[in-house]
Amino acid sequence: MMKPSMLRSLHSAVSRRSSHLARRGYSSESTPERKVVVLGAAGGIGQPLSLLMKLNPLVTSLSLYDIAGTPGVAADVSHVNTRSEVAGYQGEGELGKALEGADVVIIPAGVPRKPGMTRDDLFNINAGIVKSLCTAISKYCPTALVNMISNPVNSTVPIAAEVFKKAGTYDEKRLFGVTTLDVVRAKTFYAGKANVPVAGVNVPVIGGHAGITILPLFSQATPKANLDHDVIVALTKRTQDGGTEVVEAKAGKGSATLSMAYAGALFADACLKGLNGVPDVVECSFVQSNVTELPFFASKVRLGKNGVEEVLGLGALSDYEKQGLENLKPELLASIEKGIKFANQ
Repeated sequence: MMKPSMLRSLHSAVSRRSSHLARRGYSSESTPERKVVVLGAAGGIGQPLSLLMKLNPLVTSLSLYDIAGTPGVAADVSHVNTRSEVAGYQGEGELGKALEGADVVIIPAGVPRKPGMTRDDLFNINAGIVKSLCTAISKYCPTALVNMISNPVNSTVPIAAEVFKKAGTYDEKRLFGVTTLDVVRAKTFYAGKANVPVAGVNVPVIGGHAGITILPLFSQATPKANLDHDVIVALTKRTQDGGTEVVEAKAGKGSATLSMAYAGALFADACLKGLNGVPDVVECSFVQSNVTELPFFASKVRLGKNGVEEVLGLGALSDYEKQGLENLKPELLASIEKGIKFANQ
């Protein structure tokens, strides 16, 4: 039996940064009605993500979609005694209904990584899934904020952009690659080495969302800790290989689903707060960008009522980080171009 205190801490974990609303006991009328859709809700990420979004007090309508298994997930999640109404939709015929009126669409749909697979091996399956889902988004909820979790994010975000451009609905302020798990990992690993409480740690992570394209900026981490260079190198490598660490630990039985759901819920919460006019909501995300010469890039982004309010600069980099930035650019560009090419086939 889960203790009430544990349940409370679970609830606050996902909505901590919006929880001034909850803590102060605001009535539900004081925050706008918000519909959140999870596409791929019956999957390994989708199920815990659906639960975490049900715990978010900013969500009034939670729409769960998958090709199979959704009615069970929706029934299960709907029994949780929080504000949002839950509806489940199954199969392509119900996709439009699932999406109509959405404020935020989160996409964890697709197949997970298995041992020995690179994120690129996932490409052909997941790229096709993303393309068809984004076609539906452009038709049924063209102004929704789209949170892309489906890997490889470095390619699926450009695919989504091309689909929306073709449909005439593209708004670069409303499309996000969710790189929050890289930030979550960097914070956790840094706190462990710096021996500081993780709740107060911040580490920006830039670049992309696979292997060496993930570049944590430990030189900008707060609180400051004077870690040796070899520790920074090891922390960087561990952050970059975090997904592989989980895939190998699960020994063929899955990939990072629980931590990804948590990270996805955090980023969706930030988007909702931005939409609701909460000031100074800043998160790292993979977006259309002029920060480097690459068309898409992950860096700190200020979120607001239209999605991206401002893509923030990279700040001062250490020599090690400058080298890492140059090293990641060719691989990230190739992944972006691969997505664009696929979308235009």
